Amino acid sequence: MQLYLLALNPTDSVSDGYLPAAAALGVDVTILSDDPEPHRLRHPDVDALRCDVRDPEAVIAAIAAGPAPAAVFTNSDHLQTPAAIAAAYFGLPGKDWRTTLRVNNKAEMRRRLAAAGLGAVWSAELGPRQDPTALADLDVPLPCVVKPREGVASEDVHLVHDIEELVLRGKHIRQRRPLVPLVVEEYLPGQLYTVETLGDGERRHVLGGFRTTLTEPPHFIELRHTFVAAHPPSVLGQVCEQLDALGVGFGACHTEFVVDQGRARLIEVNYRTIGDQCDLTLRDVLGIDLFEHVLRTHLGEPLAADLGVRTGFHARIDHVCAADSGTLRAAPAPLTEVIDGVDLTYRPLRAVGSHHRLSFTNRDYVGVLRTVGPDSAAVDRVADRFLAEQRWEVHP
Repeated sequence: MQLYLLALNPTDSVSDGYLPAAAALGVDVTILSDDPEPHRLRHPDVDALRCDVRDPEAVIAAIAAGPAPAAVFTNSDHLQTPAAIAAAYFGLPGKDWRTTLRVNNKAEMRRRLAAAGLGAVWSAELGPRQDPTALADLDVPLPCVVKPREGVASEDVHLVHDIEELVLRGKHIRQRRPLVPLVVEEYLPGQLYTVETLGDGERRHVLGGFRTTLTEPPHFIELRHTFVAAHPPSVLGQVCEQLDALGVGFGACHTEFVVDQGRARLIEVNYRTIGDQCDLTLRDVLGIDLFEHVLRTHLGEPLAADLGVRTGFHARIDHVCAADSGTLRAAPAPLTEVIDGVDLTYRPLRAVGSHHRLSFTNRDYVGVLRTVGPDSAAVDRVADRFLAEQRWEVHP
């Protein structure tokens, strides 16, 4: 069986999750990427071909020139629609391309939910040719959030408190990213959570989720994810109703939402597994072959009624974030060990000696700590001790 995997940059989800899962399933993998060399260096035993992966026609042509496909898959937000179109072209299982486009386009997602009478959020769109000064004409509720329409990793997401600041932020984003469409939305207060789901088009499993700790506004950088085995039924029901309205039901999905006075309101829907190594933690805390289950759905296999998820385990992920631009002078080495019954895994994300300009996004992470165990107090104790004892030094 041949699987075509669309990718931009190499990621831990692909390297530590999906490629081992494909090997376990006996599936041959060809990576299609606009920049295949980093993939070849990281995975010399996997074919990586150059392709304009944002262009569905180019993806279809590349696949048609190779071995017959059994599945077309991606875990990238940007590539869900090209992958879905290619899968449909070859008559393979996959996501509906209309749904992938709908959830990746945050303005279209808001329009769809509003039309369904669910979770209405004030929202306005600034097209790629519109000048940011047009933002001053919006009758926007304040404070509000401005962000790229198809943005990821909290990049260029800002909380603003007045119209002058809104226009200024819009200009700054356009200076860095000309012609990017923008979305302005009312600010949604409340605790941020995620729900992680896996479906085969007929059956949907809810795999739990995370409680997310963010930096203080105006930026929204995710610093910690604490595993939540089950959300309250009333909250989960609201989230799933909105996912149904969007058409989400196949493969993995990572949904972010806030709860305010009992109302669950979606922030965004990422039609993929959760990133930044949280998916690896989800696999470990649930005790299932998560990545194999995801690939099996794309290979046309129905999900079992019982995935064999274990209960009673706890987990958290801590993202160590650089506080300033500069060179990383000190940081701990990779570590995997068991402490007081807790599985601790630390992975550096930047090499000592590397220089990084602060972006106020998830790309400012210098390392990630994953802790999983049967006792929540022990998980917190082990994680807090590690973070307190280690040093991360960034100097200009």
